[in-house]
Amino acid sequence: MPMSFNLNVIEEFRANDGRVGGPFEGGDLLLLTTTGAHTRRPHTVPLGYVRSEGLLLVIASAAGAPEHPQWYRNLLAHPVVRVELGTETFDAIAVPAEGPRRARLFAAVVRRAPGYGDYQAHTERELPVVVLERPEAPPGHPRNVRSLADKLLEAHSWLRAQLRHVRAEAHAHSPGSPAGLGLQLRQHCLAFCEGLTHHHTGEDSAIFPALARSHPELTGVLERLGEQHRAIGRIKEELVALLAGIEVTEPDRLRSELDRMSDELEAHLDHEEAELLPALAGIPFPPVRPGPGADH
Repeated sequence: MPMSFNLNVIEEFRANDGRVGGPFEGGDLLLLTTTGAHTRRPHTVPLGYVRSEGLLLVIASAAGAPEHPQWYRNLLAHPVVRVELGTETFDAIAVPAEGPRRARLFAAVVRRAPGYGDYQAHTERELPVVVLERPEAPPGHPRNVRSLADKLLEAHSWLRAQLRHVRAEAHAHSPGSPAGLGLQLRQHCLAFCEGLTHHHTGEDSAIFPALARSHPELTGVLERLGEQHRAIGRIKEELVALLAGIEVTEPDRLRSELDRMSDELEAHLDHEEAELLPALAGIPFPPVRPGPGADH
């Protein structure tokens, strides 16, 4: 669709709680924001969706064009996406279905929206069926985030849960199956790596410098935690390099790197929590903005 048409639909969607007119009127529509594969800039498109087997699905049909749409190429590079559905906005992990699962889900999509069958008939490429997975909150994380300590534990809980999930997928791979471990594992692992990068970047650029100023006695601890960030970052880069292609071709090496990441990350998170939670517990989250009469 032309960009100007997309922009008009996006504006109407956001102005009317997810309701639009024209060719989409009465249809199931969401907005998907991906991160550019090369530009790293946000890219938002309106897409029809289908629900099946309790899953939220979008189809990379491009109206039957011979090439995959840009948003699909983006999510292969950066699996964490933003979804706007009605009045709700949430992050999701975009996972293309494969093999028999893809065939089953596509058949369900066509039963509900036959036009996708027509699109498939007009192109030789297999139209990707993308599952938008909304990660559940890991058990044990703070229900109410009231301090920076709660926020840190929330981020750590997500990282631990995601890494456990990825390792379980990798170790469940059967030795007799094809060499590639598949898109599901790849997307989950890349999502973990992106989340880890975001978390450590935020700590290195904002939280650690602020703590060093307010708690100078923690300077040595913060330096050691920064060194751990860099060591874990090197393992992460090795994981990303292994996942560079559509398929994972070295499952044994990937499992080994995931195990190494788990050992290093768990030790780091335990250390960080033991050293920093007491100081962070006194810092409200979200930050309290000073009132108009506050001293500057």
